[in-house]
Amino acid sequence: MSRPPIYNAFLHLTPNHHSHGFWRTPEGQVQYGYKDLDPYIDVVRTLERGRIDTLFIADVVGVYDLDFGDGKTTIRAGSQFPENDPVTIVSALGHVTEHLGIAVTSNIIQDHPFSFARRLSSLDHYTHGRVAWNIVTSYLSNGFRNYGYDAIVGHDERYAWAQEYVDVTYKLWEHSWEDGAVLHDPATGQFFDPARIHTIDHEGARYKVQGPHLVEPSPQRTPVLFQAGNSTAGREFAVRNGEVTFLPSLTPRTARADIAVLDEALRSVGRASSALKKIVALSTVIGSTEEEARRKQQYFRENVDFDALQAFWSGGSGIDLSSVDPDTPLAELAERVRLGDHVRSIFRAAAESQDDPGTVSWRDYLLDNGLLPGKFAGTPEQIADHVAEWVAAGVDGFNVVPITTLGWWGEWVDHVVPVLQDRGLAQREYTPGTLRHKIFGNGDRIDVAHRVHQVGRSIASAS
Repeated sequence: MSRPPIYNAFLHLTPNHHSHGFWRTPEGQVQYGYKDLDPYIDVVRTLERGRIDTLFIADVVGVYDLDFGDGKTTIRAGSQFPENDPVTIVSALGHVTEHLGIAVTSNIIQDHPFSFARRLSSLDHYTHGRVAWNIVTSYLSNGFRNYGYDAIVGHDERYAWAQEYVDVTYKLWEHSWEDGAVLHDPATGQFFDPARIHTIDHEGARYKVQGPHLVEPSPQRTPVLFQAGNSTAGREFAVRNGEVTFLPSLTPRTARADIAVLDEALRSVGRASSALKKIVALSTVIGSTEEEARRKQQYFRENVDFDALQAFWSGGSGIDLSSVDPDTPLAELAERVRLGDHVRSIFRAAAESQDDPGTVSWRDYLLDNGLLPGKFAGTPEQIADHVAEWVAAGVDGFNVVPITTLGWWGEWVDHVVPVLQDRGLAQREYTPGTLRHKIFGNGDRIDVAHRVHQVGRSIASAS
């Protein structure tokens, strides 16, 4: 392990990230402030105090259960609804921090690649190279209808679309401006060298973009690229484009297998295993004793809005789970989902996490494991043991999922981080430089085997 594990703080600009209904408790009412800026300022200052690598801002552009009804369950419970635009907060959070990376989620349907590339380059300048992009293809049919489509585009077609989308951004970020194009030379009257700034002249199935890029190269040029697809098409996209990918693995055992598949695919496209960091979700309930932690975990689960949780999983899977018998074995449900066309990997991961998925019902799984937050309850020392097991399996880092996105992080930073640091499982100080250099340790630019360098050849030959 060349550096301690990466830690991302998972966050949504929404009343309920994944703690469906917990806002009804005294502890959960902190989420009433989801639409205000100051609580997020407090969050990032706390994260930087704990030397967390990145604030990871998730996002969706639709209502989860509009495919299967009128959306009232999601809306009533405030489950990832409303959803403020994550790009709008990046400058403010970057201004009050010095080292914390800020990863923003943006999907291919919600913005034109020319506009998006311009926006991310601007933010990378304003944060001195601390921006990342979580590339998503959007899995909510309502999201597609919000942008003028009659229905969601097919699963694999979305990834083909995403490839063209990112190729356009690569051309703008990496190849429209040559190194040395920025002069600022009063003697010659050249602020920039026009001979080193090029149009990209992209013409593809969905986009026609002339260029040039309207923002001079930012510290990273291309932001750090996060990606979470784990279907066959998703993995192929990840190994060609991702720098950090989220595994669906629910146990260290399954993580080893998932990592082996990715590493073999990376080798097939000429990239090193180390070029793609593999991250898993880590969500804990923290107690000074194990008994206290389990009591807090039980309290959390007792205050979950089960209908809202079910609606969330319906939207995320593309299946009306209200029509699924809750006693259906996980193995049968996973097999049924293979025929579907939305997010396929979550049910596969659920089945593979069980020793005998034929004896575990969907009801049992959803109550015991389907809640993303609070899966592991223990003392800081027990949490560190848990982290060590994942690291031993080859995992490079964690998306830390809080119980509440506001008001929770001090507990993690003050109680868990020092134990992780003492064991060499968390960094004590930030590495100077851009987010990419902090994560990979080899400079500001993307690795030489990445696809970003391949798509620039046509520009170079045309010039």
